[in-house]
Amino acid sequence: MTLPGKSITILMADDDPDDRMLTREALEESRLANFLHFVEDGEQLLAYLRREGDYAYLANEPLPGLILLDLNMPKKDGREALKEIKADPALRFVPVVVLTTSKAEEDILRTYDLGVNSFIVKPVTFDSLVDILKTLAKYWFEIVELPHERMGVK
Repeated sequence: MTLPGKSITILMADDDPDDRMLTREALEESRLANFLHFVEDGEQLLAYLRREGDYAYLANEPLPGLILLDLNMPKKDGREALKEIKADPALRFVPVVVLTTSKAEEDILRTYDLGVNSFIVKPVTFDSLVDILKTLAKYWFEIVELPHERMGVK
């Protein structure tokens, strides 16, 4: 449940600048108060979560409350990153939602097998993306209980 005065960060891992821009605009259109940060590949995603390299300055900041994960990215794809996230005791509690263009049954099965929390095919319209982000935020930040203490939220 979202706590008064607290904004939970959404971290999006997607290499497509247009998708990142549309997601930012959709979040603004949704009037959601969540912070949105971006990384462009699986290596950056893991460095962000582990507070390494360029992301060491985040060492005292809470982890994101939700990860939006594209599957097809350079360097380390979403499947590989998901496997590492869910195998790491310090990270595995962070909800991960795959948001991708893939409709392949193999991707759906594999990501659920790796521990993804939800699998969503990217919508084709902006209005649909706004609706999806509103629904995701309502579900993950208002309906379900998350381990806020682990995310640095008191």
